[in-house]
Amino acid sequence: MKYLSEYRNLEATEGYLKLIEKTITKPWNIMEICGGQTHGLVKNGILELLPEKVRMIHGPGCPVCVTPLNLIDKAIELLDKGVIVCSFGDMIRVPGSKQSLLEAKANGGDLRILYSPLEAVKIAKNNPDKEVVFFAVGFETTAPANALSVLHAQKEGVKNYSILVSHVLVPPAMEAILDDDLCNIDAFLGAGHVCAIMGYNEYLPLAEKYKIPIIITGFEPLDLVQGIYMAVCQLEKGISKVENQYARVVKKEGNKAAIQVIEKVFEIGNREWRGIGEIPKSGYRLKENFKDFDAELKFGINHIKVPENPDCIAGEILRGIKKPQQCSQFGKKCTPFNPLGAPMVSSEGACAAYYHFSNNIISL
Repeated sequence: MKYLSEYRNLEATEGYLKLIEKTITKPWNIMEICGGQTHGLVKNGILELLPEKVRMIHGPGCPVCVTPLNLIDKAIELLDKGVIVCSFGDMIRVPGSKQSLLEAKANGGDLRILYSPLEAVKIAKNNPDKEVVFFAVGFETTAPANALSVLHAQKEGVKNYSILVSHVLVPPAMEAILDDDLCNIDAFLGAGHVCAIMGYNEYLPLAEKYKIPIIITGFEPLDLVQGIYMAVCQLEKGISKVENQYARVVKKEGNKAAIQVIEKVFEIGNREWRGIGEIPKSGYRLKENFKDFDAELKFGINHIKVPENPDCIAGEILRGIKKPQQCSQFGKKCTPFNPLGAPMVSSEGACAAYYHFSNNIISL
């Protein structure tokens, strides 16, 4: 299959692993931003195949993992109010302060699991006597579809539809990580799917300001080792620039139509990240002329604030300070079946990746 089988080619992947071994002369810390990349590294056994001098650090690129506890509690509050809450499937088992969305559904809440926010608009249209809220979680990747749902609802005059916004942006998070006193990152593998939407112009000033290589990278085994090799080459030469390994998908300017839709509906504002705290200008919020579709304002749930679970070190894992197995609760009190934090639940969470795959080197 074009662009799939060749990027799972064992011989080509081994070739790049040998090139990394030949090129590297000193230890380097490389952070992969995206949780999909983390799973690719762990599931395919790449971490065990890399030279010891390459240390991969897992970043905050799992939107479910960085959704703050209070947003989940707000969604549960909406269910308690009799609102139909719609969500992607990966959010439903993430624990809130008292229960998850799935547990709230078991207690009688009307939770619908959907593949598209446009389905939620249809549900609202078919149930005019009920309020319908879509839990709009994600990075820039899912923002266009959520923006389109608002535009569609406005066009159709669907007034009983709104969204609970939890959109976060990758570049400000990278900058927050680099500004952290504990940061020891030498290079980044940029999130390919985010850049497919937004392009990579936003990363150019980061590479320049912090003198750090940023390699926009895909998710297959060959993508990952190519990206690591490109990062190592820059580091060994003392170069710091943005390179695009994922050129078959990512263009420098991104998807202009998708960006236009985002900019029509959303504006940039401060956003809280689970385990990290508030990062300035790191998220989307609805523009003033779309405030009627803001579920937090519509239902008066802005006041809900809850502390994080003290037993969960998700914040340190998401900032790359610790690895999942360094958590005292990993695989004990915290498992995918009884998670303390979102990284153990999400399909892109680092803890879930280590739990399922860290002892298995799967053939590439």
